[in-house]
Amino acid sequence: MQTASTNICKKMGRSQELSEFKRGIVLGCHLCNKSICKFSLLLNIPRSTVSGIMTKWKQLGTTATQPQSGRPCKMKERGQRMLMRTVCRSVQLSAESMAKDLQTSCGLQISTTTVRRELHGMGFHGRAAASKPYITKCNAKRPMQWCKACRHWTLEQVLA
Repeated sequence: MQTASTNICKKMGRSQELSEFKRGIVLGCHLCNKSICKFSLLLNIPRSTVSGIMTKWKQLGTTATQPQSGRPCKMKERGQRMLMRTVCRSVQLSAESMAKDLQTSCGLQISTTTVRRELHGMGFHGRAAASKPYITKCNAKRPMQWCKACRHWTLEQVLA
């Protein structure tokens, strides 16, 4: 059996917010001293949404959507995709050359620090490869010669 709140959730989705008119209706019902349960069923809005609107009105005195906090991101999704393609084409490019490439291709004025931050967010990290010691053919044969020489040792000889 579907309730009114599950029915509206299927229509609305999680990220869509109520219009200002519906928020005003919710506020009006609250000011008429109706219970949250009754007018959530009446308006076909989930109780959690109604209580959230009421909490916002009590705290801020308004039901309007507040501006986002923080500075908007410099790179949008399109720029991130272009950066990802650039990295996949050649991994050895520096952040400076990637910033210049993005500037010429899509006109983004971004710094090398922004490029590095975005690459870290995508999972790319600039790390130096572990150095492998150079082993000559003569040095590669020595462990095997030692093993062949010592394979007949007894336990006392090994522990000594």
